[in-house]
Amino acid sequence: MVLSAFTISSRSDRWTRWVIAIAALLMQLALGSIYAWSVFLRPVMLQYHSSEPAANLTFSLVQLVLGITAGFGGYLNSRFGPRLIATVGGILYGLGVLLAALAAPHLLILYLTYGILGGIGIGLGYIVALAMLLKWFPDHRGFITGLAVAGFGGGALITGPLAASLIKWVGLGHTFVWLGLGYLVVIVVVAQCFRTAPEGYAPAGWTPPTRQQSGPLREYTLTEALRRRRWYVLWLMLALNVTAGAALISVASPLAQQFTNVGVLTAALIVSVIALFNAAGRLFWGWLSDGIGRPSAFLSMFVLQMIVFALIPSITSFALLLVPAAIVGLCAGGGFGTMPAFAADVFGSKHAGTIYGVMLTAWSAGGIVGPLLIASLPYKTALYIIALIMLLSTVLPLLTRSLVPMRSVVEMGEATVS
Repeated sequence: MVLSAFTISSRSDRWTRWVIAIAALLMQLALGSIYAWSVFLRPVMLQYHSSEPAANLTFSLVQLVLGITAGFGGYLNSRFGPRLIATVGGILYGLGVLLAALAAPHLLILYLTYGILGGIGIGLGYIVALAMLLKWFPDHRGFITGLAVAGFGGGALITGPLAASLIKWVGLGHTFVWLGLGYLVVIVVVAQCFRTAPEGYAPAGWTPPTRQQSGPLREYTLTEALRRRRWYVLWLMLALNVTAGAALISVASPLAQQFTNVGVLTAALIVSVIALFNAAGRLFWGWLSDGIGRPSAFLSMFVLQMIVFALIPSITSFALLLVPAAIVGLCAGGGFGTMPAFAADVFGSKHAGTIYGVMLTAWSAGGIVGPLLIASLPYKTALYIIALIMLLSTVLPLLTRSLVPMRSVVEMGEATVS
C-alpha cells in the first residue's frame, strides 16, 4: 500500500537518469570555470590599472549574484522546468564572459558583464542540476548531490591552464571571447537532455527505507524552513566554509607566485590542483556523509582547514604548497557536496531545490567576505585569521546535533526543528 505511492521506473528510466546526470556534470564543468578566476586576477589588474581588492571584487560579485539567483532559480526550475532554465543560464553566462572582452578599460563594465550577467547565468544553471538530480536519485542522495556539483569544482581544472595559455598567446580580451563562446555552446547543448523526474519517482528494484515508506519525514515548504533555527545554522556553516575556500581560490595563483617565487604558468598548476580536489571533495564528502552523518562531515572539514590555513604562511616550496591547497579544495567542494543532502535530510526533498536555492545566499556571503579579506590584508595575516574562523566554526556542527538529533529529524519527521 505504501509502495504504491512510488512510481517504479522502467528500464529506459534507468538509462535516462544517468544520461541526465552526465549532462548535468558537463554543464557544471563549464559553469565551474569561474573557479579559475585567480589566473585572470593579475592580467585584470594590469589591463584595468586597478588594485587587487578592486579587481578581485569581480569574483566576489559573481558569487554574490549566483547565490542570490539560485535562491529564486529553484522556484523557476519547478515552474518552467530544468531544460529551459539551464538553457537560459548557459546563454547568460556565455554572453557575460564574452561581453567582458569589451569592458576594458572600464572596471565597472567588467563587474556588469563577467560579474553580474555571468553570475546570474551560473546561479540558474547550478541550482537546476541539484534540484533535478535529487528527485532522479532518491536512492543515492548524498552521492548524487556530490556528483551534481563535482563538475562545478572541477571546471577550473580545465579552464585554469587553458586560460593562462590563451592570455599569454592572444591576450585577455580574446580569451574572454573564446571562453564565452565555448561555455554558451556546451551548456545550451547539454541542457536539451534535461527533464523533470516523474512525481514520486523511485528506481526499479529499490525499496525506500522504512522511514520513507511510512512517510514520517515531513516535507517543509520554504516558509516553514525559514522559521526553523536549524536552517540558519546550516546557512552559517555553508557560508563559513565558502569563506575559507573562496579566499584561497581567489588568489591561489598570485599567492603561489609570492610565497614560492614561481612563474605565472607554473602557478596556474595550483589552480588545477585546487579544482581537481574541489571536484573530488564534492563526491568524497557527499559519499562519506552518507556513512558518518552530515554534522561529522562538516566538523572534519572545519578541523582540517583550521590546520592547513595555519600552516600555509610558513611554506616556501611550491610542491609542498600543493598539499594544503589540495586539502582546502577538498573541503571547499565538500561543503557543496554535503549541504544539499543535509538540507534534504532535515526539510525533505519535495521542496529541496527551492529551500537549498535560498540557502545558497550563504555562497554569496562567503564569496564576498573571503576574497575581500585575503585581498585587503597581507596574505599571511589573512590566512591566520581564516584559521581562527575555522576553529570557531567547529562549534556549529556540534550545535546541529544538540538542537535536534538527526535521528529525530529523519525517523520522527514531526520533531520540532526550531
